This record gives sequence, C-alpha cells and structure tokens, in this order.
Amino acid sequence: MEFSEEQVRDILELKDRITQQIEKHKEEIESLEKNLTILNVILKQSSFTKASLLEASTTSKSESPIPLTKTSDGSVIANAYVTPEQVSIILEEGVGLQPETPPFKSFFVERIIGEMKKKDNAEVENGKIQRESIIDCIINKNGSEIREIIIKNYRQKERINEIINTAAWSLSKMIDNSS
Repeated sequence: MEFSEEQVRDILELKDRITQQIEKHKEEIESLEKNLTILNVILKQSSFTKASLLEASTTSKSESPIPLTKTSDGSVIANAYVTPEQVSIILEEGVGLQPETPPFKSFFVERIIGEMKKKDNAEVENGKIQRESIIDCIINKNGSEIREIIIKNYRQKERINEIINTAAWSLSKMIDNSS
C-alpha cells in the first residue's frame, strides 16, 4: 500500500501527538500516584472518620460534629462541621496552636488545599466553574492561636474526607512539634 507524502506527514504528526499525550498522561499518573501514597500514609497515621458519618453530616439539617483526634492518644483536638458550602474545623478549648507551627502551612494549607486550589483554577480556565467557586481556606485566630479553620467551596464530597483527615493529622503533628 503506497501513501502520498502528505499522508505520511499526517501519519507522523498523529504519531507525535499520540506520543505527547502518552508522556503527558504518564506525568499526571506519576503525580497522582505520589499524592495517593502520601494520603495513604496520612490515613494510616490519622484517625479515620467513617464515610457514613460524613454522609450523614452533609445531608442532615442539624450539623453533627466530626471529632478530629490526636494520633498518639485518641484525644479530641477539634471538631469538624460540614455544610454544603464549607467545612469548619473548630479547635477544642485549651488546644493552643500557632499557624506557623509545622506542618500546618507547608502541608495542610500549601500542599493539600493548594493542590485543590490549583485544580479549581484549571477548571476556571477551562470554563467548568466560576472564579467564586474556587476552594478557599480561612484561618480565624484567637490572639495568635488558631481558633477555627474554614474551608469554603470544597465543592466535591470526595474532598471532605481528605480535608478532615489531613487536618487531623496536621493538627496532631503540630501538637507534637509544639511540645
């Protein structure tokens, strides 16, 4: 079977595009696998909140708190309240943590929420969501200490688990790093 020069050029272009797509997807898969590994480590170390509890809290009218516990002794550090608009994590009385204490900013705010924000920004660029719908993290303080962490526009139920579990792990590590 003979192909014209133009057909051969088209075939080569198609081959290049397919090769580029494969490379792009390999990078995405590697990134996803790294994130999955990190999340698995976190989930093994943190308290687990049953999905059924999360489901109940997002569908019920009365907000029931989801306790975030310290990994070492299981004591409650904070409670998460989930509404369709936001996740509010309110620290227990007597839990005094500074926002500068690692790994809060570097891990929870920048890596976990930051990655979600990157994905949301990409969706804004692609016209899938409005700019107002981008995830946002607000830290309310009592003096210099964190009182409440509010995550607005989580948008996807899948994100609730990740936010709550990584917040529990981060707060627990912050307590360890403070003492």
